[in-house]
Amino acid sequence: MTAPPGRRERKKAATRQKIADAALRLFLERGYGAVGIRDVAAEADVAVTTLFSHFASKEALVFEQDEDFEQRLTQAVTGRAAHEPLIPALRREILALVRHCTAEGAAPIWRMVDESAALREYEESMRLRHAESLATAIAADLDLPPATTACRTIAKFAIDAHSLAREAADPEAAVDEIFRMIEAAWAVTRPSRQ
Repeated sequence: MTAPPGRRERKKAATRQKIADAALRLFLERGYGAVGIRDVAAEADVAVTTLFSHFASKEALVFEQDEDFEQRLTQAVTGRAAHEPLIPALRREILALVRHCTAEGAAPIWRMVDESAALREYEESMRLRHAESLATAIAADLDLPPATTACRTIAKFAIDAHSLAREAADPEAAVDEIFRMIEAAWAVTRPSRQ
């Protein structure tokens, strides 16, 4: 069992959330391009150095749950029950992420991302990193080299499923459809032990 976070960790998490909330509020009110880092720091009532100790870039402020999402994806692989097949575990986590990203209030954020070349580029690099982390987790789970093509392909498909489903008229139906294809591909190509 994990010990609850201490006072210092809770305070850091609260500051991080305060910065992220201030940034998102400003970006949605004024437009992403019209808001600078100093504006966000002032709105959050923190120093610019404090902002950068929590977020590496302006783009990271928009995707503030990036690390959490990446951990959830790899945990879907590494934390599943020994008898649970891989693809249903991934499907469940991708569906949860899609639900989060299509929840009420998310549309203005995605419009902002779509309208900004910097945010689209950041999102793409984030997706590539998530796919690599997921592929590494899948390969490790199967005792295979991280560069195994089947593992990397399924990871990429799962990450792309998130984006495709998020943009669909019926996101949950899209997840179901995409994962039927992923399941079929995995059944044909899956390496040993799964």
